Amino acid sequence: MTITRITQLPTGREVRPPFRRAAAQTGFRLTVDDRLGIEQLLRQEGTRSAPNPPLLNGLLRHKLRISRGAQEPASLDLVVAGRHVTYMISGEGARSGVLSMNPVPGAGYVPVASLLGATLIGMRKLQKVPLLRDDGQIDVVVVLDVKPLPDRDAA
Repeated sequence: MTITRITQLPTGREVRPPFRRAAAQTGFRLTVDDRLGIEQLLRQEGTRSAPNPPLLNGLLRHKLRISRGAQEPASLDLVVAGRHVTYMISGEGARSGVLSMNPVPGAGYVPVASLLGATLIGMRKLQKVPLLRDDGQIDVVVVLDVKPLPDRDAA
């Protein structure tokens, strides 16, 4: 048997990773403070009051593994702790709150020690990602807007 067709692989500039651009556009970015805050939540068991701590801990560890570092100061469209974020979950109405590293939820705050907060941190405006629910369902969350609080990110 003789092989008559030999496939030539592209060389030099013709070679480009097929998912490079997509990964950069859909990835998560964490500031140093956010990374340290998540690590502290995990170390001090700040997720123990969550409905499903093992799932939340796994999500936070996964977020630490897959997230790239954010440039400092963080861009204004990046969801970081202490910023006011407006989001929508699977076609429901828009909701908003301040993302907080405090594990005890307060009115108007979205704690990172929740599945929603753990998903939102590191996202950018108009980014859409899957959202794990406590009951095992998977919805979609999209960030509609990110605003700094008046006393933070003023520079």
